[in-house]
Amino acid sequence: MSRLRRRCERRLENISIPNPFDLDIFCAVMAAHRGRTLSLRPMPGLSAGAPCGLWISVQSADYVFYDPETSRLHAEHIVLHELSHMLSGHTTGINAGRDGGSSVAGGIGRLVPDLDPRTIDTILGRTSYTTAQEREAEMLASLIRARSALGAAAGPRPRDTLGRVADVLNPS
Repeated sequence: MSRLRRRCERRLENISIPNPFDLDIFCAVMAAHRGRTLSLRPMPGLSAGAPCGLWISVQSADYVFYDPETSRLHAEHIVLHELSHMLSGHTTGINAGRDGGSSVAGGIGRLVPDLDPRTIDTILGRTSYTTAQEREAEMLASLIRARSALGAAAGPRPRDTLGRVADVLNPS
């Protein structure tokens, strides 16, 4: 198993993943885990030459934006990817709020009109998977979904070839 996967598995040790998976329930788990409000916001057109998803963190809340015009499964994965940035403690990205006058800060004002851009702690948006943080978030998002599909509710794995393959793909 790769170091990346092991690191991601450790991040999920104390996170309750609903089985069967329910994104709203998982978002409530994440909000409780972080001790702050979590708001999912559909934003049409995000994928067209822009980030597929966007996470904005302020002192008391997290906002996750996703493209509602993609498939339900893809939108769910985009949200899980952004939540994975939170779980991983990723904080680098666009620091739009501190100067108050950047074009990014103005764009944030259009996304969340009631949010003062100077209060933003973190903005992360993905357009590719070329950085270590993006690969980690992508792995973690995939593991979250896989754990719900192959979780404890599925019962013990058979010891035949299929069971061994499942062990490799989702070790307990």
